[in-house]
Amino acid sequence: MAFGDRIALESIWPDFSDQVLKDLPPQMRERVSRELEDRLQTLKKQASGNANTSFSDLLGLGPGGPPDFKNIAWPEIEADFDDSFVPAQISAAAELYFIYQHERMGVFRVIDLIRRLFHEGRMKIHRGPGARGLYLLDKTQPLRYGPRERLAAYMRVFNYGRAPRPPGGIVNVNFHFQLVAFMTALAQYFRDLTISEVIKGSQGLDQRPFGTLAVVQRIGTDLRYALDRASYGNILALSMETSVYLKQLLDILDQPDIKKSFDANTKWDVVEAVLNQRMGGARELSQRAKMAEAGRAVLLWVSGRAFDTTQTPADFQASAQTAAAEAEAWLAAYRMTEEGRRFPGVTESLRWAVGVPRREARMVPV
Repeated sequence: MAFGDRIALESIWPDFSDQVLKDLPPQMRERVSRELEDRLQTLKKQASGNANTSFSDLLGLGPGGPPDFKNIAWPEIEADFDDSFVPAQISAAAELYFIYQHERMGVFRVIDLIRRLFHEGRMKIHRGPGARGLYLLDKTQPLRYGPRERLAAYMRVFNYGRAPRPPGGIVNVNFHFQLVAFMTALAQYFRDLTISEVIKGSQGLDQRPFGTLAVVQRIGTDLRYALDRASYGNILALSMETSVYLKQLLDILDQPDIKKSFDANTKWDVVEAVLNQRMGGARELSQRAKMAEAGRAVLLWVSGRAFDTTQTPADFQASAQTAAAEAEAWLAAYRMTEEGRRFPGVTESLRWAVGVPRREARMVPV
């Protein structure tokens, strides 16, 4: 079969599909429609013929001379751009985002100060588990990737901070705007779904929410693509090494002798006490902790999604419910930060993200 067969198939299929779906009950119509669409794509590929001979047939170099256009095989080109990414790089970027928020909270600066106080004998600890942990931690210094490398990674992948941009390297300049847009799109989708269920009171509306699934999928795909381009090089190794290091820091801060030195009940009390007493004050610890947790969870969810435009709303809702809750939590925490106070709200932000005019409102990167 060739181009003519493909055209004939495309012309008769809509009428055939309508006839099949016409007498079906509503609960079966959607499933059968998807099956018919899959079958059409299969038949079109089969009808396209052998694309390896298309070029020679066009030039008339085939055994039968130049054929009619309708008898020439049609090259079926697969659209796979959105699927061309490395999931491990997105996972590393998600972990790096978690690390970045702890950097903003001051965890790395706090442990550096505590280690200095320990060496100078200005802390009343000497042989407890915290003292042992500080000694062992000191043996891991310097890390292969220290503060300078971390700051450079934040700039590359998120465009956060003031580190110099690497010459020739790709910097993800739009990350924060894409992240906020995706969080708002995901949150708005489920908010609109809730409104449709409450106001109209029909269970059938589960399949037809007001929010558009395509917006969530498109913004999520763009976010993933940009993260993939910006996370080559040492990001995977840096995220893995720094995650191990951060876990050591948090374990040390949670040791009883360390907590007793600062009259603290938890490791986060230690962080807050050190920041307040010696570093000019603790700021946004609760908000940054939630942004770290929820942001990592959403980015990991993005890394594993196919974002198939043929996916039904019911299937999407089942897979996205947890991610939507994390997105709402991220937005609630973000709005309480200094830069997030300028956030215009989910509806206005989503209007901006999809290009609909709205009132002027700025989203300042963190």
